[in-house]
Amino acid sequence: MLVLDGASAFRPAPVSASTYADQLGRHLAAQLTNTPDTDLRTALGEAIAQTACDLNLRRGDSPSSTVAMVRVCTDHVDGLVLGDSPIVFPHGQLADHRIDALELPQRQQYRQRLASGTGYDQHHRRLLHELQDQQAQWRNRAGGYWIAEADPEAANHALTISHPIDTTPWSVLATDGAFNTIEYLNLNDWPRIARHGPRELEALLDYCRSWEANHDPHGHHLPRSKQHDDKAIAVARRS
Repeated sequence: MLVLDGASAFRPAPVSASTYADQLGRHLAAQLTNTPDTDLRTALGEAIAQTACDLNLRRGDSPSSTVAMVRVCTDHVDGLVLGDSPIVFPHGQLADHRIDALELPQRQQYRQRLASGTGYDQHHRRLLHELQDQQAQWRNRAGGYWIAEADPEAANHALTISHPIDTTPWSVLATDGAFNTIEYLNLNDWPRIARHGPRELEALLDYCRSWEANHDPHGHHLPRSKQHDDKAIAVARRS
């Protein structure tokens, strides 16, 4: 099970973030299908390298993507995250907070401004541009944060976990845009969400989008970089 969340390049790139994420996901799925027992970091690194080659991407001038991955095996369940798309298990979360841990001042400033009621004005957009420039200095380097881009080395810094299958009947993967809104609205009954089918999951995301549009269009209650961040959610269940 895979969930990817593409992000635009900090500088002009030859392909869109959606194209990058789609290609990365295809290569990663093929890796896990052809060699189902391979190390998850190894599979991700090879997929990043293949995607960069296919799309002629260079480090620093490439779109990027978060990666959340769950593999259900005979006696255990493996999880991997790279970037801020978390996985929820019955016994806790696997989440990558390294980009937030940078505590860049522009992030704190835009969140404080939104909470005070300024909305998504020109100053907000300028802060985001400055924030992206600062994040670029820390992307895929020691002491910074790691994300799937053009350098397969990033895969070696993914966070991984393995749980016994007997204690892990389900897991929920989500982009941060879905996860954060679900948490804020106290809709985070994750065992219940794990029982949802596709229609119920889509209805949950629709509710989150509707709340953002109708009750918090200016990010006052839930400060976020834009009114609607990409939202995806998936459930892996033990068969």
